[in-house]
Amino acid sequence: MKFPKKILIFDPKEERRNHLQSFLSKKSIPFKEVPSLEKLKDYILDSNPDSIALISLSTSNGQELSLLRSIKNSNSRLPIILLSSLPDISLSLLEQGVVNQVIHPDNWAGILSAIKNEMLKYKLSSQNKSFQRKLNQIKSQQQKSAQEKMDMEEIYEATLENLMTALDLRDVETFGHSRTVAKYSQVLAQIMGIKNQETLDNIRKGALLHDVGKIAIPDAILKKPTSLSSEEWHKIKLHPTLGFGLIKEIKLVKEVGNIILYHHERYDGNGYPKRLKREKIPLEARIFTLADTLDAITSHRPYRKERDFPTARNEIQVNSNIQFDPQIVEAFSSVTLKKWKKIRYESTKFLPFFEEANFL
Repeated sequence: MKFPKKILIFDPKEERRNHLQSFLSKKSIPFKEVPSLEKLKDYILDSNPDSIALISLSTSNGQELSLLRSIKNSNSRLPIILLSSLPDISLSLLEQGVVNQVIHPDNWAGILSAIKNEMLKYKLSSQNKSFQRKLNQIKSQQQKSAQEKMDMEEIYEATLENLMTALDLRDVETFGHSRTVAKYSQVLAQIMGIKNQETLDNIRKGALLHDVGKIAIPDAILKKPTSLSSEEWHKIKLHPTLGFGLIKEIKLVKEVGNIILYHHERYDGNGYPKRLKREKIPLEARIFTLADTLDAITSHRPYRKERDFPTARNEIQVNSNIQFDPQIVEAFSSVTLKKWKKIRYESTKFLPFFEEANFL
């Protein structure tokens, strides 16, 4: 990956600062050292650079924290990666939106991943703005030529992929989740007798974008390490409706919209947002719900370890006719666990960010 943005470094400890500079140099990442947080703020105000700030804090110095907040206020779009081993201070700054990511100063793999994530977010944001401008031009012209229709489809596909990637990048722990559940959903749909390729492709798109509404949910709620309050939980439960409203502004086909809006409905009618029951839930949403659960159980999360596929199968079968459509549970059970594991491996083996192993 190329690094067009400059990394602004502040670290009061010389030895660690030298290690950091050496690390970035070896990775061909451009950087500029700033001697203090005051100088960093002045540089941002004077030059308004297109940069990422990599800031190290080893104490809870009130003046430094105040300067950090001031830097963010002066340029809210500036990504700040905080290198800190102080969990309480780090969590507070993350919840307040003062910093974008927090990494332990000795976690070189995490530092590289955080930088690459911010680079990619910037790239995706720029691309999506370009796609949206072109899409609006095509809509306004209302031309019907075959070439323009092809352009629309290309823009739509790229926007879907970029939205999905931006979503996954909000949480490194769940990166690749959308790709995996998309493949699971397609396999289940085929077993359920869906053969039309356009329908299968629309199920894939819906699965990729099922959580798009979480773009509107603050990180302080999505990444909260403790239990959510009733008000926070209410906001989380809005994401299917928010996502449905967002995606229909791009282009909405039935299967895509149904998965986004109904993927938290339950077969027994105790889901949300509509509390639909049994066959009133669209088939593609019922299929996706099982696929999503399979990946959730077998994936690592910050609050629990992943569990194995036999455990996942047992939990899914126990919840047949409760959370899941019994016919879809039967379709899932007709495939060996070895094949489900293979599907997961094929979906995740080319995920980015940790392709380089030569860390300090």
